[in-house]
Amino acid sequence: MPYFPNTESDRRAMLEAIGAASTDDLFSMVPAELRTGRPLCVKPGLGELELTAHMADLAGKNTHAGQAVCFIGGGCYDHFIPAVVDAVSSRGEFYTAYTPYQAEASQGSLQALFEYQTLVCQLTGMDVSNASLYDGGSAAVEAVLMAMHATGRNRIVTARSVHPEYRAILDTYLANLGVELVVLDAPEGTVSVAELAAAVNDQTACALIQHPNFFGCLEEVDRATEIAHRAGALMIVSVDPISLGVLRRPGEYGADIVVGEGQSLGNPMAFGGPYLGLMACREKFLRRMPGRLVGQTTDRRGNRCWVLTLQTREQHIRREKATSNICTNQGLCALRATLYLSLMGPLGMKQVAELCLQKARYAAEKLPLAFDRPAFKEFVVRVNGRPVEQLVEQARAENIFAGIPLGRWYPELSDCLLVAVTEKRTREEIDRLAAVCKGAPSTLRF
Repeated sequence: MPYFPNTESDRRAMLEAIGAASTDDLFSMVPAELRTGRPLCVKPGLGELELTAHMADLAGKNTHAGQAVCFIGGGCYDHFIPAVVDAVSSRGEFYTAYTPYQAEASQGSLQALFEYQTLVCQLTGMDVSNASLYDGGSAAVEAVLMAMHATGRNRIVTARSVHPEYRAILDTYLANLGVELVVLDAPEGTVSVAELAAAVNDQTACALIQHPNFFGCLEEVDRATEIAHRAGALMIVSVDPISLGVLRRPGEYGADIVVGEGQSLGNPMAFGGPYLGLMACREKFLRRMPGRLVGQTTDRRGNRCWVLTLQTREQHIRREKATSNICTNQGLCALRATLYLSLMGPLGMKQVAELCLQKARYAAEKLPLAFDRPAFKEFVVRVNGRPVEQLVEQARAENIFAGIPLGRWYPELSDCLLVAVTEKRTREEIDRLAAVCKGAPSTLRF
């Protein structure tokens, strides 16, 4: 048993203590026909030198975004991260307390979360933010549950232009709650306002819209918000936080709850996680927010300090009054977002968003697009004459991550690729992608 640190004498002592004659006696309840009856096919253990070389070889088989030209999107973006974000977030006092959730959390951690909440409110134009959730998908679903509790209704209206993984999470959460979930089509890249108006009624708890949506297109959120409010429903908007550098803040057009994926705010792509769920809302829904809220106060000496003000979760209050079973928050990822937003400021956020917009427009003019809709930094490319997977593999051979094939979520778009263009992409890199795609100019409007 080379992979176990116990010596033979250790094992004999433990077996004797529990009254077993051998290790096999511990598994006597397992039928003989279900046992292998032979040693596992595991290679002998390696020394530190050999193991280090082996792990380096395995790691070398992966290619991360920094080693390629990355056009991947769909909630996972290759944005520039200032070095100071890594430097500060790697400090031991932050790094080892990455997800503090007890009332005794340090003042430093609480202050950082308070600053995070403040910045998210400024970014979204909302009254209050929680201390973050797990990711964009869980934030969207928690917002839906929050709307159901606030309105007492059980009909949810959303659209196929919302991230398909967010909708899958929503399906899972609502599967056994007796909730009516209406998913509107988006055949032209956005949801029809007329269809939304027909679907929202006096039983609707909320409308969940993504803006920019999963395809990168801009939805008619002003009219959608009016439709929801006219029926007494809440309006939930899922945003790309970078887009708010140029687009109107959701609070300005009347959104009730704003959610989003915060990965683009100073967090690396990291092979899919951990990520950061943003959530902010109007003050009247404060006590229905899931997770935790950090507040600012003064101590008995009159000094400014920070406390966990609200923790509406099962560990802290009676289960029937809990708003969610969310246990904690993404403290370290939220800290990185705080650093990023603080460094960028309003002008920096505007500059990043404008660069994304301009570079995406340049790329869109060189590629055959599926939708003729205003867009931000993502768009859907229709691949003509060959399978999407073949194009992706060809691009990969040229060290380009071309985008995300859409067929697994949208069969009607099986010949399409979702492409994202961030501020990091250069004219030369975009031209290389266009050469691989060999597309015609499009009429996409920005």
